[in-house]
Amino acid sequence: MPKHYLSVNDLSKDDLYNLLNHSAELKAELKAGHDHSHLLKGKSVGMIFEKPSLRTRISFEVGINQLGAHPVLLNAQEIMISGRESRYDVARVMSQYLDMLMIRTFGHDIVEEIAEHSSIPVINGLTDLEHPCQTLADLLTVREHYGTLDNLKIAYIGDGNNTARSLMLACTKLGVKISIACPLGYEPGKAYESEFTHVCHGVGEAAKDADVIYTDVWSSMGQEKEAQLRKERFAGYQVNTALLQDFAKPTAIVLHCLPAHRGEEITAEALKNHESTILRQAENRLHTQKAIMLSLRN
Repeated sequence: MPKHYLSVNDLSKDDLYNLLNHSAELKAELKAGHDHSHLLKGKSVGMIFEKPSLRTRISFEVGINQLGAHPVLLNAQEIMISGRESRYDVARVMSQYLDMLMIRTFGHDIVEEIAEHSSIPVINGLTDLEHPCQTLADLLTVREHYGTLDNLKIAYIGDGNNTARSLMLACTKLGVKISIACPLGYEPGKAYESEFTHVCHGVGEAAKDADVIYTDVWSSMGQEKEAQLRKERFAGYQVNTALLQDFAKPTAIVLHCLPAHRGEEITAEALKNHESTILRQAENRLHTQKAIMLSLRN
């Protein structure tokens, strides 16, 4: 494992499989009543939130507590990682107090710069460029459902955003086919394409014979001013019953990293029909993030 987890590209194929296997073990042990509080006993893990959070905040804080460590919540406005102090100083000082740091922010350069100057492991809880923690939960959910990741096709419908990019990187490393359908101008970027990825502009083309249909909001945090324009551009890029029945495999599951905007990227009906899988996907954030922290511990 690398020192930091900032991008899916930081991991090898073996690293990915090891994290998925460890996540599954931790999940099974927790449900069997095992106590994991000795695994990070006496450690302190900082959490910086420049973006609001529900799943990232709860899953990390609960996971840190379950591993026996102490969570230290840091509001970005209090420490001003983009203003009052240099990131070099923030990184060096935090390294004196903490054993690990998770950052959820806007610019990917922020996590990269803090990681560069930190002597402790840094985890990317989300940036505008990537969402690497989410991807592990996604893949664990798919593997739990199908028993394997082999010979599966994932179709991602919507914005070629941070979630799509991280998922594309992971699929490339694991040899999983993924098709991305997004409007012209909203593609993830050529750097994320490979022999296992297919980017197109037709939802039917992407969803054809898919085992997994994945979507995310059309407008992410920081894109509020673009919301109306995006609604117009993304009209038709919706996961609904017709899309599932006409193109995906009859056994296909639906994933959504949440929050969901019913009536936009997904219909209320599609969300309700696949709620159990989507909630399991959210739950798996807890188990995969515990595996990440344990893999990075000093």
